[in-house]
Amino acid sequence: STKRSAKHRMQLCKIQTFGVEAPCKTVEDLTSGVVMAQVLQKIDVVYFSDAWISRIKPEVGDNWRLKISNLKKILKGILDYNQEVLGQHINDFTLPDVNLIGEHSDAAELGRMLQLILGCAVNCEQKQEYIQTIMMMEESVQHVVMTAIQELMSKETPVTGGNDSYVDLDRQLKKTVEELNDALATKEEIAQRCRELDMQVAALQEEKSSLLAENQVLMERLNQSDSIEDINSPAGRRHLQLQTQLEQLQEETFRLEAAKDDYRIRCEELEKELLDVKSQNEELTSLADEAQSLKDEMDVLRHSSDKVSKLEGTVEHYKKKLEDMGLLRRQNKLMEEKHTALMQTNVGLEEELRKANAAKAQLETYKRQVVELQNRLSEESKKADKMEFEYKRLKEKVDSLQKEKDRMRSERDSLKETIEELHCVQAQEGQLTSGLFPLGSNDGSDSLAAEITTPEIREHLIRLQHENKMLKLAQEGSDNEKIALLQSLLEDANRRKSELETENRLINQRLMEEQSQVEELQKTLQEQGSKADDSSILKKKYEEHMEKLRDLNNELLKKNALIDEMEPKYNTSSEFTVKSEYVKPADIALNDSV
Repeated sequence: STKRSAKHRMQLCKIQTFGVEAPCKTVEDLTSGVVMAQVLQKIDVVYFSDAWISRIKPEVGDNWRLKISNLKKILKGILDYNQEVLGQHINDFTLPDVNLIGEHSDAAELGRMLQLILGCAVNCEQKQEYIQTIMMMEESVQHVVMTAIQELMSKETPVTGGNDSYVDLDRQLKKTVEELNDALATKEEIAQRCRELDMQVAALQEEKSSLLAENQVLMERLNQSDSIEDINSPAGRRHLQLQTQLEQLQEETFRLEAAKDDYRIRCEELEKELLDVKSQNEELTSLADEAQSLKDEMDVLRHSSDKVSKLEGTVEHYKKKLEDMGLLRRQNKLMEEKHTALMQTNVGLEEELRKANAAKAQLETYKRQVVELQNRLSEESKKADKMEFEYKRLKEKVDSLQKEKDRMRSERDSLKETIEELHCVQAQEGQLTSGLFPLGSNDGSDSLAAEITTPEIREHLIRLQHENKMLKLAQEGSDNEKIALLQSLLEDANRRKSELETENRLINQRLMEEQSQVEELQKTLQEQGSKADDSSILKKKYEEHMEKLRDLNNELLKKNALIDEMEPKYNTSSEFTVKSEYVKPADIALNDSV
């Protein structure tokens, strides 16, 4: 936790370098999302425009719901910026939980959010400026920031289907980070060596100053003591010893200065070698990438080879299973055939049972229908006898009417002859009158003929006209009654005929149904010959159906005979009605002519 908090503080220091307006000294200052939004606008003012930043609520206070809303918008903007502008897609990186940041100010989740913002900074167009800013920081801050950036970049992958420039940019960025790490390591080594040399120079300078101080003291003593030129004196010996020691120290100083110059030259050479090593490192990096790609291909091929061997084993295993499956399929087929045969047998037995039950129900129905038909037949027989009696009575009336009609027809013929004679007489009288009065008009001749006509003839003519009129009225009344009666009888006969024909058709249909059922029962008897009990029952049903069929045939014959008996009566009545209809207009025409 201590390392994590230190890491978050260093990332906070990096955020402070962007120079935003909002305060960003503590973790709580970042949970509102305002500082992050301003940093993103500093990174790319075109994408994170004022319109986008206006969606961030600046005054959130302690309302954690508004904080979460702002953080969600910022996280979506970062992901969209990585995908749309930078062409990167973050795969395995754990995205920060904005609920924990807004509600509980979770430092770990806030660190992930700041890590995403740093990734946007080092990948944008001004990345060199931000990288240079990172290089100007303390080494501990540099290390933490670079570790966070590397962790994020390892999770980023180029968006599929994009441009090759994104791939090149990613490769170049990784190479730059590696070079930066190498340069930092070399810089650290050289700085360490310089610190060691500075420490040695400082130690030598301290030793030199101490020696100078001691030499000064000795010189003062020398001035106070005997001459130092005398070697045998203690001062001379001390002076000689110090002089020898001074020469040694001077030689050591010269040697150290030469070593310092050598190290400086060596440092310059190492810097040159560092540049060469960087160029070689770039070449080796490209070769390493190629080798890594080849290695990946080899791994893929090796994996494919292993998969092929496994698949071959699987194929052999499945072949054995297919052979076992074929055997099982054959056994299953035999079992299915047996099952099918048993099912067919079962279905046949169920069908026979159903047919037997249906036939039993139909037999009961047929029994009831036979009883009903017998009752109806008896009623129809009574009606037929009654109609036959009525028909005989009406036939006698028709015969009497026919005789009356013949008698009146003879009277009509005699009257017609009389009228013709009268017409002849009138014609002769008219000729005589026209001979006497040739210049007269027709009206005058008619009136004269009427005057010349004898009273006997006029009286006889009037009587004949009166009798003709009375006969006509009597005949019309009797004919109308006869025609109405015959028409009613004809309608009753037609209705009875249609009813009998309908019953005949129904009986024929039932007869056909009974025949089909008899055929089915015959087939059932033939198929179930081995079953004695069922055969006896079906035979009984067959005999009952045959008996019923015979009864229906007898009833059909009776109905046909009744229709045959009614048909001539119907034809006679029809002829009489037609004759009556023709006779009436003839009589009317005759009367008009009279």
